[in-house]
Amino acid sequence: MSLIRYLPSPYLPLPSAAARRRGFLHSAAPPGARAAAVHVLAANRVVLGCGLVTLDYLATVDAYPRPDDKIRSGELQISGGGNAGNALTGAARLGLNTRLISKVANDEIGGTVILELKEAGIDVSHVIISDGGNTTFVYVIIDKKTKTRTCIITSGYPPMVPGDISMSNLSAALQDVNLLYLDGYSHEMALSVGKQADLMKIPILVDAEPERTKTELEHLLGLSSYIVCSGKFPEKWTSISCIPSALLEILVQYPRARFVIATLGENGCMMLERIEDAVDIGNVAESLRLKVHKDDSLPTCVSSKFMRLSGRGHGTIHGRLLIGTAEKIPAPELVDTTGCGDAFIGAVLYGLCTEMAPEKMLPFACQVAGIKCRAIGARTGLPWRSDARLSKYLR
Repeated sequence: MSLIRYLPSPYLPLPSAAARRRGFLHSAAPPGARAAAVHVLAANRVVLGCGLVTLDYLATVDAYPRPDDKIRSGELQISGGGNAGNALTGAARLGLNTRLISKVANDEIGGTVILELKEAGIDVSHVIISDGGNTTFVYVIIDKKTKTRTCIITSGYPPMVPGDISMSNLSAALQDVNLLYLDGYSHEMALSVGKQADLMKIPILVDAEPERTKTELEHLLGLSSYIVCSGKFPEKWTSISCIPSALLEILVQYPRARFVIATLGENGCMMLERIEDAVDIGNVAESLRLKVHKDDSLPTCVSSKFMRLSGRGHGTIHGRLLIGTAEKIPAPELVDTTGCGDAFIGAVLYGLCTEMAPEKMLPFACQVAGIKCRAIGARTGLPWRSDARLSKYLR
């Protein structure tokens, strides 16, 4: 049974490791044939994204300005952005069949955004174009000294709402979709699309950003099959400072979610995967950290065994914890972290659609994000499937 077409009931365990080994990616075919078969599989998998697209104005500065300072920018670039646009661009470059539900205005910015999405190979036939208003745009200030970026967003108007798309058009957008990605932008529209996808038994990946409110995310997380969030989100959502315990609490709260991944920047990522012996999850996390090879410059992953995990009063689940490391990027090569989380999610979308094992998917996603960091903007550095740095993950 294909993982990506299967939406489990809330209490059904994940397939066993043996079942996974019987899956598509673990056949006895030669590496070359297996890689070609995965490429065909990816091209036939459809991912629908619903969320934000923008035009980003990116400027590098030697140091972030103090109040009332006047400074000169270095490099200036204008390119497409927005969580959904970035993640789908990354997924399309890796070989997935992608389509988008979003909204732009019929202004010059909107035209530029649509053109760039089309050039990326994304189906934009379901993007709503408003008559009047403005398309969302973002000023991004990239601090070369601290390797950080600051975003100033001017929201689009009018906002995207469920009434913008008819039920017949929504059904058409969801036709033959294998995985739905929601970035939480325009939560009413996201919820409307998510509910229809749920009725059609389409798995849902939700990008849980810490900027979203409880109201905006509560129902989306209730529909989610997979959750990806930044390292700030678990504590904000659960009030638990220990990330492993907070991830456990999230899976306890949302029993339909198969896994939750927290991205941790230069520290990689952490994933808690559900499977149906209680062991304290904090102790498991610490033992895994000790297993991580500190000298590895490329992303790696260590995993616990499947066991019943507890969080000191926060409930229990049967599952395993995985820790992925990030690529150690030399300082001169680290250019811009804008869109790193979206790059990571694009790679996770690819991993799910091609039934990639989590132990391979996490380093793969970290590698894609690391490659993106070497260029200005959210999309410029996104790797294509043919990138030699990805070859070991795709064979």
